[in-house]
Amino acid sequence: MPALWIAHVTVTDAEAYQKYAELAGPAVAKHGGTFIARGGRFVQLEGNERPRNVVAKFPSVEAAVDCYHSDDYQAALNHARGASERELMVVETTE
Repeated sequence: MPALWIAHVTVTDAEAYQKYAELAGPAVAKHGGTFIARGGRFVQLEGNERPRNVVAKFPSVEAAVDCYHSDDYQAALNHARGASERELMVVETTE
C-alpha cells in the first residue's frame, strides 16, 4: 500500500534549511517518493500550527522509512537539525 510522509516544520535558519531541501529532494526521489505538497497554502483547524507543511507519497511505508534512514537523507537531515523544529510521520494510505 502507498504511504504518505507528512512533515510539519518551523524553519529557524533559512540558509541551513535551504541546503537540507536541496539534498532531501533527490533522496526522496531515489526511494520512489514524489512531493504532492511542499509549503503551500494551508488552514490549521486543530493543534499547533507550523508554517511549512510537506507531503510526499511513497510506494509503501517501508520505502518511506528506508528513505528516512538512508545515508543520503541523513546527510540532508544534518542541515535541518538546529535549523528547524519538525514533526515527521509516515501514514499508510487506503489506496
